[in-house]
Amino acid sequence: MSKIITTNRKAYRDYTVLESLECGIELKGSEVKSLREGKVNLDDSFALLEEGQVILHNTHISPYTQASYLNVEPTRPRKLLLHKNQIKRLSGKLTQRGWTLVPLKAYFNERGFAKLEIALCKGKKLYDKRETIKHREQEMETRRILKNRR
Repeated sequence: MSKIITTNRKAYRDYTVLESLECGIELKGSEVKSLREGKVNLDDSFALLEEGQVILHNTHISPYTQASYLNVEPTRPRKLLLHKNQIKRLSGKLTQRGWTLVPLKAYFNERGFAKLEIALCKGKKLYDKRETIKHREQEMETRRILKNRR
C-alpha cells in the first residue's frame, strides 16, 4: 500500500492525460523529510528532456525546518530516474507538437522510496475544459435523479 503525499489537480483540469508512468526522484537528505511531512506542491510543475535526462522543474519542496544550513533551494530542478528505453520512448513522443510531461502525484511506495507519477499529456483548449465541466455536471444530475428514485 503506497502513501500518497500530494496530487496535481490542475493537471486533470488543464491537460488530457494520455499515458502515465512511475519514476523515482533524485532528492537531497532534507527534502525526503519534507516530503514525509507532505510539504510539496506540484502545481505548475513540468518535466523536460535535457541531454538525455528527464528534469523536473517548478516543483516546490519546502525546506525542512530542523535541517539548518543543509537545506537546498525549494524550486531547484530535480532529475527524474527512468530507464534508458523509457526516456527514448518519451523523447520520440515529446517531439510531437503540444505534448508535455506533467507530474500527477507524489507518493512513497511499499519499500519507502519517494516516487512520482508523470504523464504524457496534451493541453486542453478552453472549449474542451467547458465540455468536461458540462459532462461532469450531467453525470452528477443523473446520479442525483437515480438516487432520489430509489
